[in-house]
Amino acid sequence: MPRIAILIVAAGKGVRAGGALPKQYAPLLGKPMLRWTIEAFADYPEALVQVMIGPDQQELYQEAVAGLNLRPPGTGGATRQETVRRGLELLEPEAPDFVLIHDAARPFISRKIVDGVIAALQAGADGAVPHVAVSDTLRKFEDGKWVTVPREGLLRAQTPQGFGFAAILAAHREFAAEEATDDTALGELAGLAIVATAGETNNMKVTTPEDFATAEAFLNARLGDYRTGSGYDVHKFKDGDHIWLCGLKIAHTQGLEGHSDADAGLHALTDALLGAAGLGDIGQHFPPTDERWRDADSAIFLAHAASLLRGKGGVIVHCDVTIICERPKVGAHRDAMRARIAEILQLDVSRVSVKATTTEGLGFTGRREGIAAEAIATVRLP
Repeated sequence: MPRIAILIVAAGKGVRAGGALPKQYAPLLGKPMLRWTIEAFADYPEALVQVMIGPDQQELYQEAVAGLNLRPPGTGGATRQETVRRGLELLEPEAPDFVLIHDAARPFISRKIVDGVIAALQAGADGAVPHVAVSDTLRKFEDGKWVTVPREGLLRAQTPQGFGFAAILAAHREFAAEEATDDTALGELAGLAIVATAGETNNMKVTTPEDFATAEAFLNARLGDYRTGSGYDVHKFKDGDHIWLCGLKIAHTQGLEGHSDADAGLHALTDALLGAAGLGDIGQHFPPTDERWRDADSAIFLAHAASLLRGKGGVIVHCDVTIICERPKVGAHRDAMRARIAEILQLDVSRVSVKATTTEGLGFTGRREGIAAEAIATVRLP
Protein backbone atom coordinates (compact mmCIF):
# COMPACT_ATOMS: atom_id res chain seq x y z
CA MET A 1 0.00 0.00 0.00
CA PRO A 2 1.27 3.50 -0.80
CA ARG A 3 2.15 5.80 2.05
CA ILE A 4 -0.27 8.74 2.06
CA ALA A 5 0.11 12.16 3.67
CA ILE A 6 -2.73 14.61 4.23
CA LEU A 7 -1.72 18.26 4.32
CA ILE A 8 -4.42 20.50 5.79
CA VAL A 9 -3.96 24.20 5.04
CA ALA A 10 -5.29 26.21 8.00
CA ALA A 11 -3.01 29.26 8.21
CA GLY A 12 -5.36 31.90 6.81
CA LYS A 13 -7.02 34.73 8.70
CA GLY A 14 -10.45 34.16 7.15
CA VAL A 15 -11.38 37.86 7.01
CA ARG A 16 -14.32 37.33 4.65
CA ALA A 17 -16.10 35.23 7.29
CA GLY A 18 -16.57 38.41 9.30
CA GLY A 19 -16.15 36.85 12.75
CA ALA A 20 -13.83 37.52 15.66
CA LEU A 21 -11.89 34.31 14.96
CA PRO A 22 -10.15 33.09 11.81
CA LYS A 23 -12.86 31.11 10.06
CA GLN A 24 -11.15 27.74 10.51
CA TYR A 25 -11.58 28.10 14.29
CA ALA A 26 -15.12 29.46 14.19
CA PRO A 27 -17.70 27.01 15.59
CA LEU A 28 -20.05 24.92 13.48
CA LEU A 29 -22.69 23.54 15.84
CA GLY A 30 -20.35 24.23 18.73
CA LYS A 31 -17.26 22.54 17.26
CA PRO A 32 -14.42 24.39 15.49
CA MET A 33 -14.58 24.00 11.72
CA LEU A 34 -10.95 22.83 11.64
CA ARG A 35 -11.81 19.93 13.93
CA TRP A 36 -14.68 18.89 11.63
CA THR A 37 -12.20 18.91 8.75
CA ILE A 38 -9.54 16.88 10.54
CA GLU A 39 -12.08 14.35 11.83
CA ALA A 40 -13.38 13.89 8.29
CA PHE A 41 -10.15 11.99 7.58
CA ALA A 42 -10.59 9.62 10.52
CA ASP A 43 -11.15 6.72 8.09
CA TYR A 44 -7.47 6.94 7.12
CA PRO A 45 -5.66 6.21 10.41
CA GLU A 46 -2.44 5.20 8.68
CA ALA A 47 -2.12 8.52 6.84
CA LEU A 48 0.33 11.20 7.99
CA VAL A 49 -1.77 14.26 8.86
CA GLN A 50 0.11 17.56 8.83
CA VAL A 51 -1.78 20.75 9.71
CA MET A 52 -0.35 24.15 8.84
CA ILE A 53 -1.45 27.10 10.97
CA GLY A 54 -0.78 30.82 11.25
CA PRO A 55 2.13 32.04 13.39
CA ASP A 56 -0.20 33.47 16.04
CA GLN A 57 -2.75 30.61 16.09
CA GLN A 58 -1.04 28.07 18.35
CA GLU A 59 -3.45 28.53 21.26
CA LEU A 60 -6.52 28.42 19.03
CA TYR A 61 -5.17 25.31 17.35
CA GLN A 62 -4.48 23.46 20.59
CA GLU A 63 -8.00 24.18 21.83
CA ALA A 64 -9.51 23.02 18.54
CA VAL A 65 -7.66 19.69 18.37
CA ALA A 66 -7.53 18.81 22.07
CA GLY A 67 -7.61 15.04 22.48
CA LEU A 68 -6.57 14.26 18.89
CA ASN A 69 -3.30 12.44 18.25
CA LEU A 70 -1.63 14.61 15.61
CA ARG A 71 1.82 15.64 14.46
CA PRO A 72 2.93 19.07 15.73
CA PRO A 73 1.47 21.78 13.50
CA GLY A 74 3.64 23.64 11.04
CA THR A 75 3.77 27.41 10.71
CA GLY A 76 2.40 28.79 7.47
CA GLY A 77 3.77 31.57 5.32
CA ALA A 78 2.45 34.83 3.91
CA THR A 79 0.51 33.05 1.13
CA ARG A 80 -1.29 29.76 0.75
CA GLN A 81 1.32 28.71 -1.79
CA GLU A 82 4.17 29.30 0.67
CA THR A 83 2.22 27.52 3.42
CA VAL A 84 1.77 24.43 1.26
CA ARG A 85 5.46 24.38 0.33
CA ARG A 86 6.45 24.60 3.98
CA GLY A 87 4.06 21.77 4.81
CA LEU A 88 5.48 19.59 2.06
CA GLU A 89 8.98 20.22 3.35
CA LEU A 90 7.91 19.18 6.86
CA LEU A 91 6.61 15.92 5.40
CA GLU A 92 9.65 15.32 3.19
CA PRO A 93 11.62 13.29 5.81
CA GLU A 94 8.67 10.86 6.00
CA ALA A 95 8.94 10.17 2.25
CA PRO A 96 5.23 9.62 1.53
CA ASP A 97 4.24 8.32 -1.89
CA PHE A 98 1.21 10.59 -2.29
CA VAL A 99 0.02 13.78 -0.64
CA LEU A 100 -3.54 15.09 -0.47
CA ILE A 101 -3.61 18.88 -0.02
CA HIS A 102 -6.86 20.03 1.56
CA ASP A 103 -8.39 23.35 2.63
CA ALA A 104 -9.36 23.57 6.30
CA ALA A 105 -12.49 25.42 5.18
CA ARG A 106 -13.91 22.30 3.47
CA PRO A 107 -15.20 20.31 6.47
CA PHE A 108 -17.59 18.06 4.53
CA ILE A 109 -15.09 16.05 2.53
CA SER A 110 -16.38 12.51 2.01
CA ARG A 111 -14.61 9.17 1.84
CA LYS A 112 -15.94 8.74 -1.69
CA ILE A 113 -14.08 11.86 -2.88
CA VAL A 114 -10.85 10.91 -1.09
CA ASP A 115 -10.94 7.34 -2.35
CA GLY A 116 -11.44 8.63 -5.89
CA VAL A 117 -8.37 10.85 -5.68
CA ILE A 118 -6.23 8.06 -4.23
CA ALA A 119 -7.43 5.57 -6.85
CA ALA A 120 -6.45 7.93 -9.67
CA LEU A 121 -2.97 8.37 -8.20
CA GLN A 122 -2.57 4.62 -7.80
CA ALA A 123 -3.58 4.21 -11.44
CA GLY A 124 -0.62 6.34 -12.50
CA ALA A 125 -1.81 9.95 -12.62
CA ASP A 126 0.70 12.59 -11.48
CA GLY A 127 -2.16 14.50 -9.91
CA ALA A 128 -5.88 14.07 -9.26
CA VAL A 129 -8.33 16.83 -8.42
CA PRO A 130 -12.05 16.50 -7.60
CA HIS A 131 -14.33 18.66 -9.75
CA VAL A 132 -18.04 19.38 -10.03
CA ALA A 133 -19.79 20.65 -13.12
CA VAL A 134 -21.04 24.25 -13.22
CA SER A 135 -24.84 24.16 -13.14
CA ASP A 136 -25.73 27.86 -12.89
CA THR A 137 -26.09 30.14 -15.90
CA LEU A 138 -22.93 32.26 -16.12
CA ARG A 139 -22.94 35.89 -17.21
CA LYS A 140 -20.48 38.77 -17.31
CA PHE A 141 -20.98 42.48 -17.97
CA GLU A 142 -19.02 43.43 -21.08
CA ASP A 143 -19.08 46.59 -23.22
CA GLY A 144 -22.17 47.90 -21.47
CA LYS A 145 -24.26 44.74 -21.74
CA TRP A 146 -24.67 41.31 -20.18
CA VAL A 147 -23.09 38.40 -22.01
CA THR A 148 -23.96 34.78 -21.27
CA VAL A 149 -20.87 32.62 -20.89
CA PRO A 150 -21.23 29.05 -22.18
CA ARG A 151 -20.89 26.66 -19.26
CA GLU A 152 -20.26 23.51 -21.28
CA GLY A 153 -16.99 21.99 -20.16
CA LEU A 154 -16.62 24.34 -17.17
CA LEU A 155 -15.82 22.67 -13.86
CA ARG A 156 -15.32 23.86 -10.30
CA ALA A 157 -12.16 22.52 -8.66
CA GLN A 158 -12.27 21.30 -5.08
CA THR A 159 -9.85 19.81 -2.59
CA PRO A 160 -8.18 17.55 -1.60
CA GLN A 161 -5.90 17.84 -4.58
CA GLY A 162 -3.72 14.74 -4.71
CA PHE A 163 -0.25 14.39 -6.19
CA GLY A 164 2.79 12.20 -6.25
CA PHE A 165 4.68 13.67 -3.32
CA ALA A 166 8.08 14.20 -4.89
CA ALA A 167 6.58 15.74 -8.04
CA ILE A 168 4.45 18.38 -6.32
CA LEU A 169 7.23 19.30 -3.87
CA ALA A 170 9.59 19.82 -6.82
CA ALA A 171 6.94 21.96 -8.55
CA HIS A 172 6.48 24.15 -5.47
CA ARG A 173 10.21 24.68 -5.21
CA GLU A 174 10.79 25.35 -8.91
CA PHE A 175 7.89 27.75 -9.32
CA ALA A 176 7.91 29.40 -5.89
CA ALA A 177 8.07 32.83 -7.54
CA GLU A 178 4.91 32.20 -9.58
CA GLU A 179 1.50 33.25 -8.27
CA ALA A 180 -0.66 30.16 -8.71
CA THR A 181 -4.31 29.94 -7.70
CA ASP A 182 -3.95 26.38 -6.43
CA ASP A 183 -1.64 23.38 -6.46
CA THR A 184 -3.04 22.17 -9.76
CA ALA A 185 -1.82 25.35 -11.43
CA LEU A 186 1.69 24.70 -10.15
CA GLY A 187 1.46 21.09 -11.26
CA GLU A 188 0.53 22.21 -14.75
CA LEU A 189 3.52 24.57 -14.86
CA ALA A 190 5.68 21.56 -14.04
CA GLY A 191 4.06 19.49 -16.80
CA LEU A 192 2.33 17.02 -14.49
CA ALA A 193 -0.42 14.82 -15.92
CA ILE A 194 -3.45 15.79 -13.81
CA VAL A 195 -6.83 14.10 -14.06
CA ALA A 196 -10.27 15.18 -12.88
CA THR A 197 -12.08 12.99 -10.36
CA ALA A 198 -15.63 13.23 -9.04
CA GLY A 199 -16.30 15.96 -6.52
CA GLU A 200 -19.51 16.64 -4.61
CA THR A 201 -21.65 19.73 -4.17
CA ASN A 202 -21.63 19.16 -0.41
CA ASN A 203 -17.85 19.59 -0.40
CA MET A 204 -18.36 23.32 -0.11
CA LYS A 205 -15.75 25.87 0.89
CA VAL A 206 -17.04 27.76 3.93
CA THR A 207 -16.02 31.39 3.48
CA THR A 208 -18.76 33.93 4.18
CA PRO A 209 -21.26 34.29 7.05
CA GLU A 210 -23.91 32.96 4.67
CA ASP A 211 -21.73 29.89 4.06
CA PHE A 212 -21.60 29.23 7.80
CA ALA A 213 -25.39 29.30 7.95
CA THR A 214 -25.56 26.86 5.03
CA ALA A 215 -22.94 24.62 6.65
CA GLU A 216 -24.86 24.47 9.93
CA ALA A 217 -28.07 23.67 8.05
CA PHE A 218 -26.24 20.82 6.32
CA LEU A 219 -24.94 19.52 9.64
CA ASN A 220 -28.38 19.78 11.19
CA ALA A 221 -29.76 17.64 8.38
CA ARG A 222 -26.95 15.11 8.73
CA LEU A 223 -27.15 14.98 12.51
CA GLY A 224 -30.87 14.43 12.65
CA ASP A 225 -31.05 12.30 15.81
CA TYR A 226 -31.43 14.26 19.04
CA ARG A 227 -30.62 12.38 22.24
CA THR A 228 -30.68 13.40 25.89
CA GLY A 229 -28.70 11.89 28.76
CA SER A 230 -28.93 12.52 32.47
CA GLY A 231 -26.40 12.15 35.28
CA TYR A 232 -26.46 12.30 39.07
CA ASP A 233 -23.63 12.22 41.58
CA VAL A 234 -23.13 12.62 45.33
CA HIS A 235 -20.05 13.13 47.49
CA LYS A 236 -19.97 13.53 51.26
CA PHE A 237 -17.96 16.10 53.14
CA LYS A 238 -14.73 15.31 54.97
CA ASP A 239 -12.02 17.33 56.70
CA GLY A 240 -10.38 19.79 54.35
CA ASP A 241 -10.13 23.37 53.23
CA HIS A 242 -11.42 23.25 49.64
CA ILE A 243 -13.61 21.36 47.21
CA TRP A 244 -13.58 20.85 43.44
CA LEU A 245 -16.85 21.76 41.75
CA CYS A 246 -17.54 22.06 38.02
CA GLY A 247 -13.81 22.20 37.37
CA LEU A 248 -13.03 24.93 39.91
CA LYS A 249 -11.10 24.74 43.16
CA ILE A 250 -13.25 26.54 45.74
CA ALA A 251 -12.15 27.39 49.27
CA HIS A 252 -14.44 25.81 51.88
CA THR A 253 -14.47 24.73 55.51
CA GLN A 254 -14.53 21.09 54.41
CA GLY A 255 -13.39 18.88 51.56
CA LEU A 256 -15.25 16.20 49.58
CA GLU A 257 -14.56 12.49 49.87
CA GLY A 258 -13.95 10.52 46.69
CA HIS A 259 -11.49 8.35 44.78
CA SER A 260 -10.77 11.16 42.31
CA ASP A 261 -11.10 14.87 43.08
CA ALA A 262 -14.79 14.27 43.98
CA ASP A 263 -16.12 16.90 41.57
CA ALA A 264 -19.81 16.01 41.69
CA GLY A 265 -20.71 18.50 38.95
CA LEU A 266 -18.28 17.11 36.37
CA HIS A 267 -19.08 13.52 37.36
CA ALA A 268 -22.79 14.08 36.78
CA LEU A 269 -22.15 15.76 33.45
CA THR A 270 -19.78 12.97 32.37
CA ASP A 271 -22.52 10.44 33.04
CA ALA A 272 -25.03 12.57 31.14
CA LEU A 273 -22.83 12.61 28.03
CA LEU A 274 -22.07 8.90 28.25
CA GLY A 275 -25.76 8.18 28.68
CA ALA A 276 -26.77 10.29 25.69
CA ALA A 277 -24.32 8.37 23.52
CA GLY A 278 -25.27 4.96 24.97
CA LEU A 279 -21.74 4.43 26.28
CA GLY A 280 -22.38 3.26 29.83
CA ASP A 281 -21.42 5.22 32.92
CA ILE A 282 -18.39 6.84 34.49
CA GLY A 283 -17.67 3.83 36.70
CA GLN A 284 -17.21 1.60 33.65
CA HIS A 285 -14.66 3.92 32.09
CA PHE A 286 -12.89 5.04 35.27
CA PRO A 287 -13.39 2.37 37.97
CA PRO A 288 -12.93 3.62 41.55
CA THR A 289 -10.82 0.50 42.16
CA ASP A 290 -8.21 1.67 39.65
CA GLU A 291 -5.36 3.52 41.36
CA ARG A 292 -4.65 5.47 38.17
CA TRP A 293 -7.64 7.65 38.97
CA ARG A 294 -6.86 8.36 42.61
CA ASP A 295 -7.08 12.16 43.12
CA ALA A 296 -7.47 12.54 39.34
CA ASP A 297 -8.73 15.77 37.81
CA SER A 298 -12.31 15.06 36.78
CA ALA A 299 -11.80 17.17 33.67
CA ILE A 300 -10.08 14.06 32.30
CA PHE A 301 -13.31 12.10 32.67
CA LEU A 302 -15.47 14.76 31.04
CA ALA A 303 -13.06 15.28 28.13
CA HIS A 304 -12.95 11.51 27.57
CA ALA A 305 -16.74 11.29 27.40
CA ALA A 306 -16.82 14.16 24.90
CA SER A 307 -14.10 12.49 22.82
CA LEU A 308 -16.04 9.21 22.71
CA LEU A 309 -19.17 11.06 21.64
CA ARG A 310 -17.35 12.89 18.86
CA GLY A 311 -15.76 9.62 17.81
CA LYS A 312 -19.28 8.45 16.98
CA GLY A 313 -19.81 11.57 14.88
CA GLY A 314 -21.81 13.29 17.60
CA VAL A 315 -22.13 16.94 18.55
CA ILE A 316 -22.88 18.36 21.98
CA VAL A 317 -25.78 20.76 21.63
CA HIS A 318 -26.24 21.89 25.24
CA CYS A 319 -25.52 20.81 28.79
CA ASP A 320 -27.12 21.87 32.07
CA VAL A 321 -25.73 21.18 35.56
CA THR A 322 -27.60 21.74 38.81
CA ILE A 323 -25.62 21.81 42.07
CA ILE A 324 -27.58 20.87 45.20
CA CYS A 325 -26.07 22.07 48.46
CA GLU A 326 -26.46 24.55 51.32
CA ARG A 327 -22.81 25.61 51.27
CA PRO A 328 -20.68 26.80 49.58
CA LYS A 329 -22.73 29.32 47.68
CA VAL A 330 -22.36 28.77 43.95
CA GLY A 331 -23.61 32.07 42.55
CA ALA A 332 -20.27 33.87 42.72
CA HIS A 333 -18.59 31.04 40.81
CA ARG A 334 -21.28 30.29 38.22
CA ASP A 335 -19.76 32.14 35.27
CA ALA A 336 -16.30 30.69 35.91
CA MET A 337 -17.83 27.19 36.14
CA ARG A 338 -19.61 27.65 32.83
CA ALA A 339 -16.41 28.87 31.22
CA ARG A 340 -14.41 25.92 32.55
CA ILE A 341 -16.95 23.35 31.35
CA ALA A 342 -17.10 25.06 27.95
CA GLU A 343 -13.30 24.89 27.77
CA ILE A 344 -13.21 21.17 28.58
CA LEU A 345 -15.97 20.36 26.09
CA GLN A 346 -14.73 22.81 23.42
CA LEU A 347 -18.10 24.52 23.33
CA ASP A 348 -19.25 28.08 23.19
CA VAL A 349 -20.16 29.10 26.73
CA SER A 350 -23.71 29.89 25.57
CA ARG A 351 -24.24 26.11 25.32
CA VAL A 352 -23.42 25.54 29.00
CA SER A 353 -25.69 26.19 31.97
CA VAL A 354 -24.85 25.90 35.68
CA LYS A 355 -27.49 26.37 38.34
CA ALA A 356 -27.67 25.84 42.08
CA THR A 357 -30.39 25.11 44.58
CA THR A 358 -30.85 24.01 48.18
CA THR A 359 -33.21 21.48 49.76
CA GLU A 360 -34.44 23.97 52.37
CA GLY A 361 -32.58 22.17 55.12
CA LEU A 362 -34.03 18.75 54.25
CA GLY A 363 -32.08 15.56 53.62
CA PHE A 364 -28.33 14.99 53.65
CA THR A 365 -27.58 18.11 51.63
CA GLY A 366 -29.82 20.13 53.92
CA ARG A 367 -27.89 18.81 56.91
CA ARG A 368 -24.67 19.83 55.10
CA GLU A 369 -23.37 16.30 55.02
CA GLY A 370 -22.46 16.44 51.34
CA ILE A 371 -23.10 17.81 47.86
CA ALA A 372 -25.23 16.41 45.04
CA ALA A 373 -25.30 17.32 41.36
CA GLU A 374 -27.66 16.59 38.50
CA ALA A 375 -26.88 17.10 34.81
CA ILE A 376 -28.65 16.87 31.49
CA ALA A 377 -26.85 16.76 28.14
CA THR A 378 -28.45 17.16 24.73
CA VAL A 379 -26.49 15.78 21.79
CA ARG A 380 -26.97 15.06 18.11
CA LEU A 381 -25.79 11.84 16.52
CA PRO A 382 -25.81 10.66 12.91
